[in-house]
Amino acid sequence: MAADLKNCLYNRIPTKLTEKQFEEFFLPHLSKPKKGPPPKISLFKTFNYILHFIYTGVQWKVLPIDKDENNRSEIHYTRIFCKYHQWNEDGSLVTAFKNSVLHLKNNDLLEPSILHGDGTCTVAKKGGDNIGRNGHRHHKGDKIVAITDRKGNVVSPFVTAPGNRNETVLLKDTLLHLKRVAKFIDLDLRGTVMSLDSGYDSVANRKLIFNRGMIPNIKEIERYRLSAKRGRKRIYNSDIFEERFETVERTFAWEDKFKRLLIRFERKSINHFGLKLIAYTLINLRHFC
Repeated sequence: MAADLKNCLYNRIPTKLTEKQFEEFFLPHLSKPKKGPPPKISLFKTFNYILHFIYTGVQWKVLPIDKDENNRSEIHYTRIFCKYHQWNEDGSLVTAFKNSVLHLKNNDLLEPSILHGDGTCTVAKKGGDNIGRNGHRHHKGDKIVAITDRKGNVVSPFVTAPGNRNETVLLKDTLLHLKRVAKFIDLDLRGTVMSLDSGYDSVANRKLIFNRGMIPNIKEIERYRLSAKRGRKRIYNSDIFEERFETVERTFAWEDKFKRLLIRFERKSINHFGLKLIAYTLINLRHFC
């Protein structure tokens, strides 16, 4: 198991897809125009332009677009952004992400016996919606909460919130998204261990996890009580908790490979959400691409 886990952790994350890979993992889930003239370039090239934008972090207007026979740009950058915005708005990117998790399950690359969850905050330089000041990081930005398995695969679409929101209250929505993905891929979560840090330590969160048939493994906050708390001891395994640094924390480090995600420049949080969704889909597809 340890050798398999190590091999899965160090697979190369794709930043550009071949036409065969695009047609297998993305094209069936992306919306296509039902009327009007055909697009100037294929959806495959358009999608790779979007990947280049996320990976390098360049502005839309300076994308290195190929020239046609008349030495003109084969497509304007605004058309690439509009296509990305369309796929993000109509749920195509969410569907592609869910199917990436399904591919992992069908190929026995998903390890759902233990799930790790954590949140991270991205600084927002240009302002916008869904932004708050994070007192711990000392910057304004938005926060996400993601859930990964033991191999570093992203299992659930993340929950976004302003940077000043406490992660404790975000677990309810996080588990709701996890339930939807589990239903989509026909995954039984009963008996699964949900490992979280002390930021999620609360009676309400433990009940949420227990009510879904899962086992909470949350590091308890030291509260300096004068006497020990009555009742049975809370479930906690330090070995499972230490595994988080080989899974969810490493996944967040993989996310930093995509330069556009290091700082949020999008004024609308949904546009930044879509970029992260593509990055997490590619992290899951590292086993196949």
